Amino acid sequence: MVRMSAEERRESVIRAATTEFARGGYYGTSTEAIAKRVGVSQPYLFRLFPGKKALFLAVAQRCMEDTIRTFEEAAKGLEGEEALRAMANAYTKVIAEQPERLLMQMQMYVTVGAAEQAGDPEFGEAVRDGWMRLWDTVHLPLGADTDGTTTFMAYGMLINCLVAMGFPPGHRVWEGLYPEARLEGRLEK
Repeated sequence: MVRMSAEERRESVIRAATTEFARGGYYGTSTEAIAKRVGVSQPYLFRLFPGKKALFLAVAQRCMEDTIRTFEEAAKGLEGEEALRAMANAYTKVIAEQPERLLMQMQMYVTVGAAEQAGDPEFGEAVRDGWMRLWDTVHLPLGADTDGTTTFMAYGMLINCLVAMGFPPGHRVWEGLYPEARLEGRLEK
C-alpha cells in the first residue's frame, strides 16, 4: 500500500469533511465521522487540523475558492452578457454534478448565523471575506455593474435555495430564471 503524504492526507480530509459538513452542518457533524470517512484516527485528524473549527474553515475556504475558480474560468476573455451566461452555465453545471458544494455553501451561511448568535465572530469574518472575493470575481466580468452583480448573486442564492429544497428541474419555480441558470437536463429526476 502506498503511503500518502501529509498534504495528500490533508486533501482527503478536506474532501471527506466537505461531504460530512454538507450533510450535517458544523454543529451536527462529529470529527469522529470525518476521521472514519477518511480512514484515520481522530488524533491524526487533529495533527492535520488543530480542531473542528479550523477544519470547517478550511473546507469553507476551499468551497469559496472552487466557486471563484469556476467563475474565473467560465468568464475568461468574456464580458457583460456573455460572461453572465457563461458563469451561470458553469455554476449550474457544478451544483448539478457536485451537490455537496452547494450544500456546503448553505451550511456555511447557517453556521455564520448560529456562531454569531453564540458570540463567535470568526466564522462570519472568514465567510464574508470569501463572499467579497466571490463578489469581486463576478463584478468585473459583468462590467463592474453593481446592479448586475447583485442580480447575478441573488439568482445564485435563489438557485441554491431551490436545489437545497429539492425543487426538481422543470418545476414552475424555475421559469423566471434565465435559461443558463435552469437545471433542466442537469439533474436526475
